[in-house]
Amino acid sequence: MDSTQDAAVVKRLRRAVLLVAGLNFGYFFVEFGIALAIGSVSLLADSVGFLEDTSVNLLIAIALGLPLAKRALAGKAMGLIILLPAAAAAWKLVEKFGQPTPPDVLSLCLTAGGAVLVNLTCSIILARFRDHGGSMSTAAFLAARNDVIVNVAIIVMGFITLWTGSGWPDIVLGAIIILLAAWAAHEVWEVAEEEQLAAKALAGEEID
Repeated sequence: MDSTQDAAVVKRLRRAVLLVAGLNFGYFFVEFGIALAIGSVSLLADSVGFLEDTSVNLLIAIALGLPLAKRALAGKAMGLIILLPAAAAAWKLVEKFGQPTPPDVLSLCLTAGGAVLVNLTCSIILARFRDHGGSMSTAAFLAARNDVIVNVAIIVMGFITLWTGSGWPDIVLGAIIILLAAWAAHEVWEVAEEEQLAAKALAGEEID
């Protein structure tokens, strides 16, 4: 791929991540407000995930065009950002552990259904660029993909809550969201480590 093609790909990728950031930022306010209103641990963690995805994609738009070494550092930063919803879920989980009141199922499922549509759209947009941005596009794609999985799980959990009348399914799913976020952060960090090693090799530095 020549420099003209590279520039065209970067331009399309930047436009794509800015669109994805806008979609995530808009739905964050919807889901966050409803999560607080119905007291759902899993929905709250997922709403913070929308804010996380906004940050990741904005960081990509800023970092595009940077040298490989700096891109690797940006990738590591995004790996850490992915841990934010895990921290939020853990906080709410501990708070609700002593009083597992079930959330309103209809509101929960409708909100999670909207989140599926938003995240699926973002995944489709980002899938085309997964192999063109290294750790940066990997971070964005993994975050969107995991969010779709979590959204579907929230809907399933809503039906389980309706059946059991318990708040424990919501708490358990909150714990699962923590694990998913931690794994995504690990994957992104590893890709960034590979980029950092490649940057050292290009610079002629010794690799430990």
